[in-house]
Amino acid sequence: MLWWCCGSVLRLVLMLVFLFCCPAVSSTNDVVPAQFDVTYFDTVTSEKQTIYSYNHTVSRNKTEGVRVSVELQSESALSPILFVVRQKQAVLSFQVPLILRGLYQRKYQYTQVSRTLCQPPTKAMSETQFFYVDVSTLASSGISYQLRVSRVDSFTLQTDKKFSFNATPSQPQFFKYVFPEGVDTVIVKVNSQKNFPCSVMSIQDIQCPVYDLDNNVAFIGMYQTMTTRSAITVQRKDFPSNSFYVVVVVKTEDEACGGPLRFYPLLPDELLDAGNRSKTLDVIVSPAINSEVYVMGMLFCLGIFLSFYLLTFLVACLENKRMNRKREGLLNPDTSPAETGKAPVSPYEYGSFADNGSTLSSEAVTDSLTSTDGNYGYMGSETFKRRLVTAHHVAIRFERSLESISRSRQESLSSVEEDDYDTLADIDSDKNIVRTKKFLCVSDLARKDKRILSKKYQIYFWNIATIAVFYALPVIQLVITYQTVVNVTGNQDICYYNFLCAHPLGALSSFNNILSNLGYVLLGLLFLLIVLQRDILHNRALERNDNTALECGIPKHFGLYYAMGTALMMEGLLSACYHVCPNYTNFQFDTSFMYMIAGLCMLKLYQKRHPDINASAYSAYACLAAVIFFSVLGVVFGKGNMAFWIVFSVIHILATMLLSTQLYYMGRWRLDSGIMRRMLYVIYTDCIRQCSGPMYIDRMVLLVMGNIVNWSLAAYGLINRPNDFASYLLAIAICNLLLYFAFYIIMKLRSGERIQCLALVCVLFTAVVWGFALFFFFQGLSTWQKTPAESREHNRECILLSFFDDHDIWHFLSSIAMFGSFLVLLTMDDDLDSVQRDKIYVF
Repeated sequence: MLWWCCGSVLRLVLMLVFLFCCPAVSSTNDVVPAQFDVTYFDTVTSEKQTIYSYNHTVSRNKTEGVRVSVELQSESALSPILFVVRQKQAVLSFQVPLILRGLYQRKYQYTQVSRTLCQPPTKAMSETQFFYVDVSTLASSGISYQLRVSRVDSFTLQTDKKFSFNATPSQPQFFKYVFPEGVDTVIVKVNSQKNFPCSVMSIQDIQCPVYDLDNNVAFIGMYQTMTTRSAITVQRKDFPSNSFYVVVVVKTEDEACGGPLRFYPLLPDELLDAGNRSKTLDVIVSPAINSEVYVMGMLFCLGIFLSFYLLTFLVACLENKRMNRKREGLLNPDTSPAETGKAPVSPYEYGSFADNGSTLSSEAVTDSLTSTDGNYGYMGSETFKRRLVTAHHVAIRFERSLESISRSRQESLSSVEEDDYDTLADIDSDKNIVRTKKFLCVSDLARKDKRILSKKYQIYFWNIATIAVFYALPVIQLVITYQTVVNVTGNQDICYYNFLCAHPLGALSSFNNILSNLGYVLLGLLFLLIVLQRDILHNRALERNDNTALECGIPKHFGLYYAMGTALMMEGLLSACYHVCPNYTNFQFDTSFMYMIAGLCMLKLYQKRHPDINASAYSAYACLAAVIFFSVLGVVFGKGNMAFWIVFSVIHILATMLLSTQLYYMGRWRLDSGIMRRMLYVIYTDCIRQCSGPMYIDRMVLLVMGNIVNWSLAAYGLINRPNDFASYLLAIAICNLLLYFAFYIIMKLRSGERIQCLALVCVLFTAVVWGFALFFFFQGLSTWQKTPAESREHNRECILLSFFDDHDIWHFLSSIAMFGSFLVLLTMDDDLDSVQRDKIYVF
């Protein structure tokens, strides 16, 4: 106790010494009892400070906003006025004039400031709280100001009720929203008629202080920039107090929203005139969809694509039933010999040996018929002629069987590995002669060992499966990181969603855009099952040495089909990954396998009539890798870069010319030092010395049209330089695919071939679906070519089940259209399955 008394005496002595020895600071504090909605005009100096005292009643069930508005009356103040608002559980301070910084440390001065006070919660039903507004400055001369504190009647937002207000960079606004009973998710929409000034909409938890200035609004909560439209989906689970603040801030500059760039200040500390940056906005909070809509959306998505499985099963059953009837008709013909009145012919006379694999030749059959001429003397001449002709046809059929058997023996003796140089199974033929004939048949370009070609085309599947694994793993890891960054930082400008129809699920911000990609995966799997079924049937036919499978129809190689189905499934997976957080840095995820699909379809079309000379998997994927490489370069460097577009256009034209030469000469040319000399020789002999037309008219027509299309696309890109380079590159691939497909159909009909009913239905159905799909694709609900705020100007409400938007419908229809396109490629030449390959033309 003694030490405590001595310490108190010592502190009292030191205080007295300080008061008497130190110079006094003459300062007076005036406490003014103030009232709401009254404007106070006063002057403040370093020696005179004013404190305004307010009191108001705070209710637990009702939140009432309080807004402090200050305006500087003195035009040139050397020192700012500091306003400090002291509340029960919070302190708000700001200076007037208010200085806000923009890019490159540009400074803007505002003499009118309005701030809404944060309302601390209360546990009592009703409580009277006091708060004080302290006004001070360090200026020696007086500075005039006006102060007004008013109540905000519409501080609490009501569900589905629009509220209009004004905001400036120094006069931000925020409002409170409380979740009503039974509503777990709401969508907050802020709209404006003016694009500029640029604004920020933020969702923050109920806590003090509220970050409502341009330089701190991004500190907490969720936020996004806006020009005319902004929308954020808010879930109750993210806010323990079951309520949140909607904060709207007008930015000091417009660059974040795509506005014009301001000039640099002449001096580092020069103040810039901000101009009139007032903006009128509307805010409305509406309930979002409930769990029932989620379930309906998922069931609808699954129902659409599982119906294709059911339809495929029904078609397969009908086809199997038709084949069984056809087989029964062959085994049990409708008319017997007794009914026709003709004598039965013994199977030993002709015909049976062809099916039993007899080693008799057609000459032996003919000799036996002529040597036994006397035995047929009692028969009529017509009967004898009929049997003679029939025996002759059977002999021809048997010769073809022997030819196929000998060819299969040669294939069995040859190596199953393809050499580095191009070989033919028939050593008596020269490929340079065969492939340069004026009229080629499929038999001319289907001469290699079938097992070699089968292994060659299976590499397509294994390579794309390997590419898919190594491509998808880092993609999934990256988009998970993107989504985590969005959820942690709250910066919703990172991802370009259609925010008016972005339904979150768990950590995913736009689940509907991800779910709609399910069609690519399911239909890709269904196509693989269809191809597997055809592959099994074909292998069974080969095992029983079915002559139709060996020598008739387009050669069956399924490796490219497996690769196409895998690419379709990967397109769905990567498109879903892209839509986890769509932006310009990961747009290639959505398009890479689209290039793959277009390239594989063109290769499959070419392989149908050119199985021996189609590109290998390694060279094909190398070319597709080059396309994806240019896609990345175009997205990163192509925007407005003339040098890039010149280089790309030159490469595009040169690649078109080289590919045209390869296709025209069927690979029988060399790119070496003598290429120019040979070109000049061809021009001299065919154009100058004698005016001769092209030898391969059909191929020339296709290649001329292809060059016209590609040169036109190259010119368009060079002149307009579109910002979306990835879509431009995809358009080039699709245009070439459609051109080649149309040429194939036309030449097929010109050659006298026909399209069966199933293939024709697939063609018509696919064309209609592609038309509707492209309509929804060009709606453009968002675009990463612009700023996030400008992209949100294109956002629109959901149009299907209150769950799916236009882009989701594009996913549905495009997946169905791609599946239909694959079926067209698979079934288009089914009419040739019983036609000899030497009667099927190459085009």
